[in-house]
Order: sequence, then structure tokens, then C-alpha cells
Amino acid sequence: MLKKTSTDIHTVKAPADYFTGNAWLDVLVRNENIVCNVAKVTFEPSARNHWHTHPGGQVLIATEGKGYVQKKGEPIQLLLPGDVVTILPGEEHWHGAAPDSLFTHIAIQIVTEKGDIAWLNAVTDEDYNSYK
Repeated sequence: MLKKTSTDIHTVKAPADYFTGNAWLDVLVRNENIVCNVAKVTFEPSARNHWHTHPGGQVLIATEGKGYVQKKGEPIQLLLPGDVVTILPGEEHWHGAAPDSLFTHIAIQIVTEKGDIAWLNAVTDEDYNSYK
């Protein structure tokens, strides 16, 4: 068993290579002899990650603010605190904050022999602004 305290967890800026706008990561679990990685991700208003997939799938748990999630070919869905999203292995998707709110979620990725994430293209403003 491994216990971490708040002083063991450090906030880092999300890499601009994979995010549009400002976002911050608190890595909660990473490569700790368990088959998932877990992070708390906080997005400024309008910030979002790029399109991506997860070989083993992902679970998102919205904790604060208002956010968006979109699966390729489907409309954007609004995320509010308490919402849970299950993303199946290989589903192309993105997630981030709504234009008028910070947004925080817990992201749980299953680690496979292919890794835990495959980054793709940035989400266009046209895609991002398509929420109805």
C-alpha cells in the first residue's frame, strides 16, 4: 500500500503540445504497480485537450465547474460536478472547460502494453464552439 499526502502531490502545467489554453495536472497515481494512472486535471475557461484515444479506456469524474466532452462524430456533452463518463478503448474524444467556467475532473486511464494515451490533432475552434 502507498499513501500520499497533499505535500507529495505537485501541480504542473499541462503540456502545450496536447492542450489548447491553460490546464494543470495533479498526478495522483502513475506507474505504481497498478494497471491505471489517475490525475486531477483543472482547465481554465475554454481550455481543452487535443483529440486522443486510450488503448485501455478512460473514466472521467467531473468534480468542479462546467466542462465539455465529445466523442468523434457525436455532439458535445455538458459535464457538471458528479457526472461520470466512461470512454471505451480506442474511442477518439476530447474534454475540457466550457467557455464561462473553470472545470476540474479526475481522469483514470487503464494502462495496457500499448500505453495509456495516444495524442492526435488539436480540437478546432469550430468543433469546440459547436456545443448546442
